[in-house]
Amino acid sequence: MGMSKSFSFLVGCLVFVVLVQSQDQSGFISIDCGAPAKSNYTEKTTGIHYISDEEFIDSGVSKSITNDIQSTYQRQVWNLRSFPQGPRNCYRINIKSGSKYLIRATFVYGNYDGGNDLPSFDLHLGPNLWKTVKITNSSSEVVPEIIHVPSLDYIQLCLVDTGSGTPFISAIELRTLVGSIYDIHSGILSLAQRLDLGSTSNKTYRYSYDAYDRGWGYFYHQNWTQINASISENSLFQNYYNPPTIVMSNAATPVNENESAPMQAHWELEDATDQAYVYMHFLELQVLEKNQTRSFNITINGNFLANVVLPYQVISTVFNITSGEKIEILLQKTENSTLPPILNALEIYTFKEFSQSETEQEDVDAITTIKSSYGVARNWQGDPCSPKAYVWEGLNCTYNGKNSPRIAALDLSSSGLKGNIHPSISKLTMLEKLDLSNNSLNGAVPNSLAQLQNLKILNLENNNLTGRVPSNLLEKSKKGTLSLSVGQNPYLCESPSCNNNEKNNVTIPIVVSIVGALILLAVVAIIFFTLKRRQQRGTAPIETSQKVEKVEEQKGTSLEAISRQYSYSDVHKITNNFGIILGKGGFGAVYLGYVEETPVAVKMLSSSSVQGYQQFQAEVKLLMRVHHRNLTSLVGYCNEKTHKGLIYEYMANGNLQDYLSGKSSNSKFLTWEDRLCIALDAALGLEYLHNGCKPPIIHRDVKSSNILLNEKFKAKIADFGLSKTILTDDGTHVSTVVAGTPGYLDPEYYITSRLTEKSDVYSFGVVLFEIITSQAAISRNHERTHISQWVSSMVAKGDIKAVVDSRLSGDFDSNSAWRVVEMAMTCVSPKPNNRPTMSEVVNELKECLATEVARTNHSSGADMGDSDELGSLNMTIESSPLVR
Repeated sequence: MGMSKSFSFLVGCLVFVVLVQSQDQSGFISIDCGAPAKSNYTEKTTGIHYISDEEFIDSGVSKSITNDIQSTYQRQVWNLRSFPQGPRNCYRINIKSGSKYLIRATFVYGNYDGGNDLPSFDLHLGPNLWKTVKITNSSSEVVPEIIHVPSLDYIQLCLVDTGSGTPFISAIELRTLVGSIYDIHSGILSLAQRLDLGSTSNKTYRYSYDAYDRGWGYFYHQNWTQINASISENSLFQNYYNPPTIVMSNAATPVNENESAPMQAHWELEDATDQAYVYMHFLELQVLEKNQTRSFNITINGNFLANVVLPYQVISTVFNITSGEKIEILLQKTENSTLPPILNALEIYTFKEFSQSETEQEDVDAITTIKSSYGVARNWQGDPCSPKAYVWEGLNCTYNGKNSPRIAALDLSSSGLKGNIHPSISKLTMLEKLDLSNNSLNGAVPNSLAQLQNLKILNLENNNLTGRVPSNLLEKSKKGTLSLSVGQNPYLCESPSCNNNEKNNVTIPIVVSIVGALILLAVVAIIFFTLKRRQQRGTAPIETSQKVEKVEEQKGTSLEAISRQYSYSDVHKITNNFGIILGKGGFGAVYLGYVEETPVAVKMLSSSSVQGYQQFQAEVKLLMRVHHRNLTSLVGYCNEKTHKGLIYEYMANGNLQDYLSGKSSNSKFLTWEDRLCIALDAALGLEYLHNGCKPPIIHRDVKSSNILLNEKFKAKIADFGLSKTILTDDGTHVSTVVAGTPGYLDPEYYITSRLTEKSDVYSFGVVLFEIITSQAAISRNHERTHISQWVSSMVAKGDIKAVVDSRLSGDFDSNSAWRVVEMAMTCVSPKPNNRPTMSEVVNELKECLATEVARTNHSSGADMGDSDELGSLNMTIESSPLVR
């Protein structure tokens, strides 16, 4: 077969694959823009499940198109979201980075504003222009569609006001595509044509005819006629492009009886410089007689592409990249062919490279956290730095060629900020200027600000900051490398000695404390004598709750038996004035303390916490009634005005994530047996929440950093602030606002807001991958690959040693490792019904641990002898194959 060297092609029939494409919607995100909050529904024509856009954007107003136009469209475009305010408004939609997506936006104006004023505006994907949307008819729709591989774990779809009318949008749809089709690694493929060439019904087809929900429109050519056949799905050999059977069951062929006449057509492109990606789909519909042959050559824009011979009922796809003002396709039958050429379906895309780089991921994460923590009331939407015309207010950025932009200046002066200086500010490592003046910030100036190597200007004036200015900042100011402004902070000391200031700062609080103490003593004395008189008169019976509290105080000192409230002064004593910090999180700082010489962990709620008081209450209520050896125990809590805190049993070896990543200060290395023990402990804790609690409890934030290890490396699940109890009639799910941690969040829950026990199972599957590989849930490189994708690619190679943490040096049972990997892959199945229950996970892990214990014939690392589960482990070693 000959071909021009300047053109590439692919004939899908070279390798035949029967592809069973499931007709579920696990890879779909379908958003009805402007629909009322929580108004999820299934569109009756297509059966596609749509959700409101309420969770994806925090600006715009909901509108509806006129009734007469509604009657001609499906329900997902009856509403729309209009953006009369702000130059740029953006949707943020979480996806899987590195996956290939079909992304479609729909615009139906429908005279929603009654002005019949047809707008024009820009549609951006992240910082890059996708399309200029021009509405030319009130009742028609504009539906731009692209294929794209996002490099981040989210996309931002932005509506940009260009001064030609108010931007709006009706619907957003994303469909996951298998990686082997539509070969693209950067930029976008923008749909120009997708045609059903043999249709005689003038109908268009999409889901559920097309598993990827591609829309196929009919095409008529005066020199073509149609042939068709009845095709069974079971007898058809599909290829990876998987065009719909109903489309492929018809084909176009020349109408001219002259059998030598070619079949030709052309399509014009909007831009002659565009690269066009052409996909032609063929299927032989006729059973050819022995004396019949169908063979033809394909030429595009005068360049020979391929010679094609079609097997019966086997779909073949020919692919070509070309350019020019138009695409001219010619199919010419060969000399030995007795039948004319045919063509069933055609797709044409234009390639567009994205020139604008997205802001560095670390900067985006940091500034997004800052926005959320402080509730910044600015139009901070879309990419912070790109394009330059839409840089966020208060930010300056640096641009270095193709490298990602970096945030160089942050001005939040006079922005109503409250609470501490948020630690995420210190993660903006390229900051040169930071202005937090004229706010109500309190607490200490963090020493981490001195670690910002490029910081030249720091303005903290006119706040309520306390304590000492870090010596490193003072030293930089003295050297002249930093312009430091900290005035009008009455209780902030900027002198190295702080002696004079401390006297002034301390004297007033001491006087106030003494006066307050005297008043308190007087009040207590009055109450005491009043109660004593009442008791003598028999008029003040002790309440039941008071009796219970007295009994609790007289019980033994076992920490697990005591769950009571502590005052803030008690917490001060327990932590020795908050002397030792164990760690920090979204809730606040965690301190080391002692209750009756027994170590405890004290987690105090920060005033700038993004989690807040509701989650504090939720965790207290849950841990007061739930007890299991694989759940962290609540010793007590503090709930005194603005001081909120939780006191837990102390877990000496920190969290699992630090151990796997090497951040833990403990030098112990986790063996394969250790890892299986930890996995089993965590699974038992989750199983108890799901099955041992009535009604069942869903943790909702299962991740390796929420699995803590005690001195014997027994694992316990922690952090129940997001937990939900299933109280529905059927007891299977609860509908709730999506919450959790990216990388661990169940995609089905994210899409539907239906939280089930299988959502925890998905998150636990990600933790299993971390335990197996010691890699992060989402890689920290530019690709931001999810750990499940990486493991799947390694499993395909059949080498278990390439999957398991290389530091184990192969010291593990291969069967045991394979089974845990397969269990994890099942846990993260896109379909919740395909995921196991936690009881099934527990049983599988017990068997895997038994296999490993039998191999080593002794306990290593974790204290296996302390495990009550060991006696029930199945010690039979299964002889499953080592190569998968």
